[in-house]
Amino acid sequence: MSKEFVTIDPAETDNASVYGILSGAIGPRPIAFASTLDAEGRPNLAPYSFFNVFSSNPPVVVFSPVRRGRDNTTKHTLENIIATGEVVINSVSYAMVQQMSLTSTDYDAGVDEFVKGGFTKEASELVKPYRVKEAPVQFECKVKDVVALGTAGGAGNLVICEIVKIHLQKAILNADNSINEHKLDLVARMGSNWYTRAIDGMFEVPKPLRNLGVGVDQIPEEFRLSTILTGNDLGKLGNIERVPSKEEISAFLEQDDALKLLVEHKDTNALHSKIQDLINQDNTGDAWKLILA
Repeated sequence: MSKEFVTIDPAETDNASVYGILSGAIGPRPIAFASTLDAEGRPNLAPYSFFNVFSSNPPVVVFSPVRRGRDNTTKHTLENIIATGEVVINSVSYAMVQQMSLTSTDYDAGVDEFVKGGFTKEASELVKPYRVKEAPVQFECKVKDVVALGTAGGAGNLVICEIVKIHLQKAILNADNSINEHKLDLVARMGSNWYTRAIDGMFEVPKPLRNLGVGVDQIPEEFRLSTILTGNDLGKLGNIERVPSKEEISAFLEQDDALKLLVEHKDTNALHSKIQDLINQDNTGDAWKLILA
């Protein structure tokens, strides 16, 4: 991939272009499927992808209904939240993404998107807005604050929500009641008309919470600047707790004449490729032994 850049000053760029860049570059974004009631008690349902979790104690999520770029008006969701201070945030699984997309249509105030999207209303326990029965996870929320980020079209409004009740479909849970991410089958928002399905791109990366990795800086420069080893390869190497001893390296090479010859011949490409193979096999210890041989 080319390392050349196009540089943009958002202050000198129209809002539609800035929005397109931000929504295309920042993703995948989780979707808050927000259920509210207006001051007259009429239901509203709409998806928002400027959304994430920000605290677990207290449990707080934040989403942002953006002022419309075309006419600078506000969304019904925001108006309802300001009027009532309550919202239910529902997760969006792949099985409901097309129905969810339909509810993003700009229907007139008072139109029930539960009906338009074919969703089932489920009574909440601590707030008045309905839950979406089809959603695998539902958060009943009290709105703690609404922070306007501007007054022009495209300006966000941070809706700070404290979760007061959580509902999880049993079908998405493991035996210990933890969430099974494969069964949850979430979708997320990308740029333009694009979405992504989480289970199609899931992979595990162990968190270095208990172990103190040696760091990429401890890798010899020849390998750190390799044209074969990738940034991910270097990250795995740097996450090892200690480098092998001289005795371990010698014992390793004595067990494999082919590896000993590889080191002796100093064939850089072949050596780096073999190291990468070991890393891909989750054998970073042996990869380090070849690096230090």
